[in-house]
Amino acid sequence: MRLRLSRAPRWLSGIAAVLVAAAVLFLLWQRYAPHRITVTEGKFPEELVYVRSTDDIVNGGVMFTASTTSVKPIAVLWIHGWGTNFYSPTYAVIGRALGGRGYTTISGNTRMHDLGNVAGYRNGRRIRGGGYWGVASEEVRDLAAWIDFAEDQGFKQVVLIGHSAGWAAVRSYQAEQQDSRVIGVVLASGAVRAETRPTDPDQLTEAKRLMAAGEGDALIRDPKRSFPSYVSAATFLDIANSPPESKDFFGVQTQTPNPGVTRIRCPLLAFFGTRGDVGNEEDLELLRSSIQRQRSGPSRVDTVMIRNADHMYTGEETQVAERIAEWANTLPVPSSSARRGVSENR
Repeated sequence: MRLRLSRAPRWLSGIAAVLVAAAVLFLLWQRYAPHRITVTEGKFPEELVYVRSTDDIVNGGVMFTASTTSVKPIAVLWIHGWGTNFYSPTYAVIGRALGGRGYTTISGNTRMHDLGNVAGYRNGRRIRGGGYWGVASEEVRDLAAWIDFAEDQGFKQVVLIGHSAGWAAVRSYQAEQQDSRVIGVVLASGAVRAETRPTDPDQLTEAKRLMAAGEGDALIRDPKRSFPSYVSAATFLDIANSPPESKDFFGVQTQTPNPGVTRIRCPLLAFFGTRGDVGNEEDLELLRSSIQRQRSGPSRVDTVMIRNADHMYTGEETQVAERIAEWANTLPVPSSSARRGVSENR
């Protein structure tokens, strides 16, 4: 007796193909489609706050207070990236989520906030700041003011987070100051690889000419970018004059002597999003291996990828807050007798 296997009707096969295609499209949409920014009202008190740096620059920020039932003795200080500011929607969501996990969080501006700003006045002249006009090497004074502010609020230890270009400010501050109040630093989608692009000689000549003429605020266009981009003569020279240990902070290039990371002593956390961020798991591995080669550096290095997150962590802010809080929970808190100062070399 011969058995006959009947084929499924063509219409049934067609439906199956359509369902498979729909499932694939749904997965692709989840991964690549823009996430919506959803900002909900905070559950705990929030306060607009201000600090003044030693060179008389005033910056604003917001302090997200923690739940009174689980408040931690550590404050989190979040420093914004290039062209943004303390009230960026995702920063607010992360700050509120950290507050809910017991961490009072301060999202603070530096003189580099937004594309341009009036940072203050000196000797009757306006001081410009922002991505186009600010002098990034002076941001360390702004960070010092914010850490002093956190201490005035009763927090003798802080975790210092730099998002994107804000990481350059954070790493510079802690490498220069080795502030014992900073018990952990966080690279949030910041640069890992060395800056190897040569300085454009024509732009350098023009920037020097403008500075000599007292026109440091004059803008120079960068014709090499795919979108219109400008930078002032003062900003350009500040970038051009960055020392090698800053341009290759992690010592990715083995010939860089004493990269900046060798002067970081506290624990380091680094992360990127998995969804089109500026770095990936390969960059984190490069960070780890580069630090391991150095004679000194962070007492501990932890890395993590934030699932489905883009560069601004849109829609994944809670996940970012969870990773930061989990890591901060493991940090050793110095005794109350510990004072601010320069740490010993390891």
